[in-house]
Amino acid sequence: MSDDSAPVGGTSHVEAALRWIDADVDPRARAELRELVDTSADELADRMSGMPRFGTAGLRAPVRAGANGMNRAVVIRTTAGVATWLRERGFGGGTVVVGRDARHGSEDFAHDTAGVLAAAGFDVRLLPAALPTPVLAHATRALDAVAGIQITASHNPPRDNGYKLYLRGGIHLVSPTDSEIEEAIARAPGANEVPRAADWTVLESAVDEYLDRVASLPRGRSRTLRIAATALHGVGAEPLVEALRRAGFTDVHLVASQARPDPDFPTVGFPNPEEPGATDALLELAEAVDADLAVALDPDADRCALGARDGGRWRMLSGDETGVLLARHILSTLDREAVPDPLVATTVVSSTMLRSLAADHGVRYDETPTGFKWLVRAGDGAGTGLVYAYEEALGHCVDPDRVRDKDGIATAVLAADLAATAKSRGRALPDLVDELSTAYGVHQTGQVSVRVTDLDVIDRTMRRLRAHPPTRLAGSEVAVDDLLPTTDALVVRGAGGLRVVIRPSGTEPKLKCYLQVVEQVGDAGLAATKGRAADRLSALRDAVSELVGEA
Repeated sequence: MSDDSAPVGGTSHVEAALRWIDADVDPRARAELRELVDTSADELADRMSGMPRFGTAGLRAPVRAGANGMNRAVVIRTTAGVATWLRERGFGGGTVVVGRDARHGSEDFAHDTAGVLAAAGFDVRLLPAALPTPVLAHATRALDAVAGIQITASHNPPRDNGYKLYLRGGIHLVSPTDSEIEEAIARAPGANEVPRAADWTVLESAVDEYLDRVASLPRGRSRTLRIAATALHGVGAEPLVEALRRAGFTDVHLVASQARPDPDFPTVGFPNPEEPGATDALLELAEAVDADLAVALDPDADRCALGARDGGRWRMLSGDETGVLLARHILSTLDREAVPDPLVATTVVSSTMLRSLAADHGVRYDETPTGFKWLVRAGDGAGTGLVYAYEEALGHCVDPDRVRDKDGIATAVLAADLAATAKSRGRALPDLVDELSTAYGVHQTGQVSVRVTDLDVIDRTMRRLRAHPPTRLAGSEVAVDDLLPTTDALVVRGAGGLRVVIRPSGTEPKLKCYLQVVEQVGDAGLAATKGRAADRLSALRDAVSELVGEA
C-alpha cells in the first residue's frame, strides 16, 4: 500500500480520508474522522495534510484522528517503518526498548509499538509503567539495544503526544537517517495490515538500575540540604524523590498539587519550566519550607530547572547559569586519569561562558547546532571523551557514559550535591554564579519568541532576513553567518559579546531568537556591571523584536 497520508495527483482529501478510515484500527478514530468528512472540509484537509515528520526530538503532534496527528494508526505505521529500516540495516531480531509517559494515548501507543516490533521479530522490552524518558534512554544504552522508543511529547501542550526514537547506543537520529526512516514509513501498509503480537518482556529491572546509577553521581560528602520540587504533573516525582533518597538527600518536599501524573496539566498553562508562571507554586513551596534548593522537572523528566534564594527573593536560574555551574562542578571533580582528554559541549544558542571555563580547566570545548542529537556527537562526531553537555533550554547531560541525552533527574541529584557542598561552605548557588561572572564576565542572555498559527510566517521571516541581513543592531555594527545547510539558523555577532541566533523552533510553532551580551567586571564592581549588561540586553531585545516583526 502506498502512502495515503496526503492526497496526490488530484486525489481529494475526502478520498484520502476514506482510505485512511478503512485502514484505521481504532473505531473511535474512525468515527472522529468520518464526522469531519461530513462537516468540515478545512479541518479534514489539515488532518490529511501528511504524517508527522521527525524534528529536533522525534515526532510530535496533537492526539487526533487522521494522518496528521498522534493516533494508533500513525503509531502503527511509524513503527512498521522503523522496523523495516532496522531490518534493512542488519538489525533484525535485535533488542528494542519501549517506554511511555502518562499523556493521553500513551499506554495504547506504547502497546501498539511493542506489538508491531514483536511481530516483526524483535526482542521487545517494555518498561513497566509510565516513566521518565531518561529511564528509557539508560535502558537502551545499557542493553545495547538496536533502538529505543519513548512515547512522549515532553513539555508540549496537553493536546499533544509524540514518538521519540533512539538508535543503537541510545543516541538520536540525524540526517539522512531521519529521511530514510520517513521513506520506510511512507512504504508501510495501512495500519490494519500491519501485524502485531503481544510477545514482549516487561523490563522490571530498568528503574532500579537507572536509579542506582544516578545515586552514584554525587562527588561531595555533604547531604544537609532541604529541597522543594515539582514534576509539573508529569512522571518524574516518585523517581526523583527515590533517586535523591538513594543519593542521601532525604529532606525533599513536593508541590502536592503537581506531584501525580495528569495528562491535562490542570495547574499550569503550559507544562514547561521555562514558561512564565510554571514554577510559581514551586517557589511558593520553597519559601514556605525554607528550602535550600528548588527543582522543577518537565513532564517526561528529561529537563531540569533550578531555583535558589537570591538575596531576599527566590528566583529560577537560567539554563545557562545552571549549565556553567554544573560544568565547573563536574570538571573540578573529574578523574583525569579515567578521562585523560575530556570534552564539554554546548550549542550555538547557549552562553559562551562555557568556552572560557573549558579553557581554564584545559579541556576540549565544542559548540554545536541546537539539539542533543548534535551535542552527544560533539567533537569528532561521536562525542568521544564527552563528560558534560548542556543547552540553555534546561537540558543537561551529566552522565554521558550511561545516558546520551538530557536527564532531569540525574541533573537534580548532581545539583543537590553542588548545592549541599556550597552550603557546607556558607555559599549558595547565586554566589557561585557571581564568582563565575567576576572571572569570565557578566553574560546576560535572553529570548525573543514569536509564536505563530501560520508556519509560513516563520519561513517568510527567515527568507527576508537572509535576503536583507542587518548590518547594525542596537547601535553596534554586526555581521551575519548563515548556518545552512547544517541547520536553519542565522547568527548575528557584534562587539562586546553581542550575539543573536535566529531559528525556527524544532518542537513548537515559534520563531526563536536567542540574545547575549557580555560585560567584563571592572573597577565599577559586579553590581554596576550587571546593570550595564541588563541595559544592553534590553536595547538588544527591542532591536531584535523590531527586526523580526514583533515590535
